[in-house]
Amino acid sequence: MCSPFAAPQTKEIPAQNGTFTIQSKVDVALVPVLVRDAHGRAVGNLKKEDFQIFDNDKPQVVAGFTIQRRAQSESDARFAQPAAVPGVNPQPAIVPERFIVFLFDDMHLSAGELAQAQNAGARILAGSLADSDMAAVVSISRRINSGLTRDRGALQEAIMKLHPQALYRTAGSECPNLDYYQADLIENKHNRAALEAAIDETLSCALGLQMRDVAERMAESAATRTLAIGEQDIRVTLSSLREFVRRMGALPGNRTLILVAPGFLILTPETRTEESQIMDIAAQSNVTVSTLDARGLYTTEIDASEMIKGSSQTSQLKSQYRRGSMSLSEDVMAELADGTGGTYFHNMQ
Repeated sequence: MCSPFAAPQTKEIPAQNGTFTIQSKVDVALVPVLVRDAHGRAVGNLKKEDFQIFDNDKPQVVAGFTIQRRAQSESDARFAQPAAVPGVNPQPAIVPERFIVFLFDDMHLSAGELAQAQNAGARILAGSLADSDMAAVVSISRRINSGLTRDRGALQEAIMKLHPQALYRTAGSECPNLDYYQADLIENKHNRAALEAAIDETLSCALGLQMRDVAERMAESAATRTLAIGEQDIRVTLSSLREFVRRMGALPGNRTLILVAPGFLILTPETRTEESQIMDIAAQSNVTVSTLDARGLYTTEIDASEMIKGSSQTSQLKSQYRRGSMSLSEDVMAELADGTGGTYFHNMQ
């Protein structure tokens, strides 16, 4: 079957041993978009000509365009129209107008950031939820789940039970002390400067070590280990986010998921695809994802508590990597909100 999205394939002449080589390259990205009007209603009469796609400020061709509408499910209909009981006058039920799920990223929030997020969540619960709203407080690690409820006390209690989960975090005392961003530069992008910085740090933090080749092996081993931990971390994070979005799709009425997080890194094509699929599921299920950067006002510079061992050049590179990492983490939060019709709240106290 021919696909209008596929680039021409290159056919190879079979080799003498009878094996075949097939090469295929497809440079197409799925961009799910949910457009709402001023009243929050989805707009479904747009055309391909109403959209423009840019990649690094360069306009891209829209190769295909489809509109997907969500039909009311049987469970929605049963919820909206409860069965009548013979001989009993039906009592007016308070049908939830909105379902709001507060998803706290306890796997990446520090203790200080989580305290700010708890205060923000408590204020939202106190002042923003209507009596007819149903809400839930859940966490990325799935250790907290209040269930959907109108009980504000239960929601507040769930928020206060949140604690940072150091499932895939390093202790910060490793030698060398690499993060996922620098490990990706070393292992996947073969960035020599990032490796040299890791080697320099190793020679400074490993007492008595003077052999550069040993330091290089230690740095490469640390990068491999850190990369594996980082990749597992992002897979678990995206899997949890996907599952909550999927479950919300079965609810009736207006559905909003509020992700409270410091952001997280998406560095590989595989995880980028997963992110796109989550936005696609949200768009198809009419789930709006809004994101709240729990870091508030923050600095991208490394402070005195995070002393870096090594030369001044190594310190400068590590600061540069910190800025790059935080910028990409912000991008993910903005993309999830923009791609589902939500709002990205950031740089706020």
